[in-house]
Amino acid sequence: MQQTLDTIFAALSDPTRRQILSMLLEDDMAVTDVAEPFEMSLAAISKHLAILTRAGLISQEKRGRVKWCKLEPDALRDASVWMQSFGQLEAINLDAFERFLVTELEDRDA
Repeated sequence: MQQTLDTIFAALSDPTRRQILSMLLEDDMAVTDVAEPFEMSLAAISKHLAILTRAGLISQEKRGRVKWCKLEPDALRDASVWMQSFGQLEAINLDAFERFLVTELEDRDA
């Protein structure tokens, strides 16, 4: 389970990937539609999608000539269970959690 959590949290550590997941909450999207709001190449978006796919957070399938992305919400179950094991945590703000981890690592390295 630790490997799964590491992969999921690594995928969630990037704001672009978190935004992609938010976009996919609405509906399945073609890769080109996912790429549209970002100012980066289609190849860069494809790398982000590959990371999300490896983490199990999304799935990709070819429908005709178009590659589609679909959110896999059950993939967050392990991470959610792990976070809930801390008890009093209700809603997790991943950006705030990331800032906390950065601060902790900086303090540890100092």
